[in-house]
Amino acid sequence: MNVSDFNYDLPEELIAQVPIKKRDESRLMVLDREKQTIEHRTFKDIIEYLEPGDCLVRNNTKVIPARIYGKKETGANVEFLLLNNIEGDIWECIVRPGNKLHIETKVIFGDGILKAEILDIMPGGTRKVKFEYKGIFNEILDKIGLMPLPPYIHEELKEKDRYQTVYAKYNGSAAAPTAGLHFTEELLQKIEAKGIKIANVTLHVGIGTFRPVKEEKVEDHEMHSEHFYIKQEDVDKINETKKQGKRVIAVGTTSCRVLETIADENGMVKETEGDTQIFIYPGYKFKCLDGLITNFHLPQSTLLMLVSALAGKDFILKAYNEAVKEKYRFFSFGDAMLIK
Repeated sequence: MNVSDFNYDLPEELIAQVPIKKRDESRLMVLDREKQTIEHRTFKDIIEYLEPGDCLVRNNTKVIPARIYGKKETGANVEFLLLNNIEGDIWECIVRPGNKLHIETKVIFGDGILKAEILDIMPGGTRKVKFEYKGIFNEILDKIGLMPLPPYIHEELKEKDRYQTVYAKYNGSAAAPTAGLHFTEELLQKIEAKGIKIANVTLHVGIGTFRPVKEEKVEDHEMHSEHFYIKQEDVDKINETKKQGKRVIAVGTTSCRVLETIADENGMVKETEGDTQIFIYPGYKFKCLDGLITNFHLPQSTLLMLVSALAGKDFILKAYNEAVKEKYRFFSFGDAMLIK
């Protein structure tokens, strides 16, 4: 299977640069896999497609303001992007300019409230970095850090919380699980009042989610690893849903990847903490997932391959071409799709 099979033409002006004013008033494209139909709705209408007994599974990770700007002891400007917490105050970071930041280089951020030393150069050129500070690390990041917006967003984000779901809880992501950005507190209350269960997983999204696929063959691509966990109370909700013959619907590809990593052949899940490198592309047989809420993904991306595995490549590309024609907004701050 060729990576180029997952291409489509996207005019640059359709890449959403800022979030829509009200989260649940984004557009919603509804794909019915059985009938092969496409509907155009508004996101808050999603409640009409959810039935009592269904279970929504969402990712409650929280994006940290992981982009920080500092200076070397020489005075030269540098940029760090925190990727993942290795242990204690040691992090894996992307650093710029990479050729100037060697082992033992020291960097100062925010007038000295945060200091860093490069311990090692890791595979792929990222750095192992030890931070020093007084107080609480996340509070310091809140003061001096910026949200690590994707490379295709060029506008400044006016409100930090708009790159955060309303249910974000556990710090650790370098990117938002963007399918969840469409939900409001009010919409979630209405969904629960209708008898729909809401379960949580936590997967800390890495920056690898934006890395392009460089191989020509899909099968040759190696996925980045991401850390996740799921608690027993959420496992119980998902398994109860499966036993009752109701649907498990993932909010976003990150939730989907957790479910498919931990599910057994009968679609049952168990309390787990670990790392996943699962790569879902056409030919994959889903074990737990019955539906997916997602955004519109980059051409030739692993996320486009995942939705093609669920709905069929031809149907997905037809839907994407219709979204372009109908001027949907694409990517992180863009519109949504429900695959049912």
